[in-house]
Amino acid sequence: MLDKLNQIYPVRYTAFIASVVLLIFTLLGSGVMGMSGWWPLIFLGLSLVGLYDLQQQHHAILRNYPIIGHLRFMLETIRPEIRQYFLESETEAAPFSRAQRGLVYARAKDASDKRPFGTQLDVRAVGYEWINHSIAPSVLSDHNFRIHVGGAHCTQPYSISLFNVSAMSFGALSANAIMALNQGAKMGGFAHDTGEGSISRHHRVHGGDLIWEIGSGYFGCRDEQGHFSPERFVENVRSEQVKMVEIKLSQGAKPGHGGVLPGPKVTAEIAEARGVQIGEDCVSPAAHSSFSTPLELMQFVQTLRTLSEGKPVGIKLCIGHPWEWFGMVKAMQESGILPDFVVVDGAEGGTGAAPLEFSDHMGMPLQEGLRLVHNTLVGVGLRDQIRVGASGKIVSAFDMARAIALGADWCNSARGFMFALGCIQAQTCHTGNCPTGVTTQDAKRQMALVVPDKAQRVHNFHENTLEALQELMQAAGLHSPSELSTKHIMRRVTETHVQHLSELVDNVAPGALLHNDSVMDLPDVFRDWPKASASSFQLLAA
Repeated sequence: MLDKLNQIYPVRYTAFIASVVLLIFTLLGSGVMGMSGWWPLIFLGLSLVGLYDLQQQHHAILRNYPIIGHLRFMLETIRPEIRQYFLESETEAAPFSRAQRGLVYARAKDASDKRPFGTQLDVRAVGYEWINHSIAPSVLSDHNFRIHVGGAHCTQPYSISLFNVSAMSFGALSANAIMALNQGAKMGGFAHDTGEGSISRHHRVHGGDLIWEIGSGYFGCRDEQGHFSPERFVENVRSEQVKMVEIKLSQGAKPGHGGVLPGPKVTAEIAEARGVQIGEDCVSPAAHSSFSTPLELMQFVQTLRTLSEGKPVGIKLCIGHPWEWFGMVKAMQESGILPDFVVVDGAEGGTGAAPLEFSDHMGMPLQEGLRLVHNTLVGVGLRDQIRVGASGKIVSAFDMARAIALGADWCNSARGFMFALGCIQAQTCHTGNCPTGVTTQDAKRQMALVVPDKAQRVHNFHENTLEALQELMQAAGLHSPSELSTKHIMRRVTETHVQHLSELVDNVAPGALLHNDSVMDLPDVFRDWPKASASSFQLLAA
């Protein structure tokens, strides 16, 4: 009964519909309802508020929840007094801090992100981090920081922004969310990662730069059996919009875990984008079928680079067994085939739904994974030929500075740009009932997300975050983000003791892994380096 009623009008419109109905009854005759006096004016006022809510384009909550949506904003006005009991409480139920979300909302709306009364963090808490400032600040002329991506075998290199939209697929996000992200990327000149759901018609509307992520399901480039199809790959990759190709080996939210989009959720648009049948289960296997060894992976990298006519091709992974990553690096050495970039996804990242055990206890966090990738490439003398991206709960300029100090060349953000779209972390992404229209395929719900308005907010968030990074660099006396190192980041390790990050993370000297099969002088994480193999993801026998 509820489903049939919802087809006539969304139940979330009940307050608005009730106001209109009661207004009509009171106007037709007060005797019918026993109401007179101010009641008609009250219901008229509520009806006008609901009508305005449906027409305005700045608040998705109000478009989806006319009249009653105002309760949320009323509670926000007294948030300091009620936040422990009501909305956005900083407990385990809220996966991201109120302060960080507030920062994104402010920057997305191009409002002031300044706060009074000093730091709201406990500077005595273990783990607190900061950047030391300089008594002689620098002056940077621009905040449009970019990095060149493309090695010796790349004929169409790409100048990528230091801050980009991380992988989120159409299907996980709504059509309007995809269009807003891509239009914002077009306005700001930064890249939009498609996620493994491939390139949909909604990615193409505004022409923003795309990083095409290819996962184990080979969506958008698969044959009828679900294997990689060179012909279909060429059809998509030759698009001017596609600037880079990213082979997804694993993701931070659920590394080593495949996925299934149930048939009833496979709409015509999703089927078109992914190259699958409407209404049939859409399966992402846990492993790729195009390669089974590190050397075969490098051959696949070269195949995609050739088919794309020289566009940058790289890999994305959440680090698991270190020896598997070591095997990939040894395959680079043996084959001479280098990926143009490596994106390290931290296990703490992930905006999509995942099993609790995977999201909490599977995969290597960003600091350790990023440092391992950086150190390994330094140790074999390849770091200057391969760019490194980072993703995993990166939202603020300090998050970016920290990742760059650990070895990243650029950063990707998923939840930051979701907040810019209006996400309130209702955590109903998997139900189809997203209150802001960000993660739903319900056509009525996603209409609340007005693309031009949210695209501007996406652009604002990108622009203001890079401006904040510029200010951090100037305060630290640096002339470029590339000058950042672990020596610039301080961390409190006890209540009375602090250390440079350089003293707390592993460091490998340039070329240290080239002629050294002994692990005596290397960090413990490299103990399996001698037994890693380019011909297998398994460890060699001792």
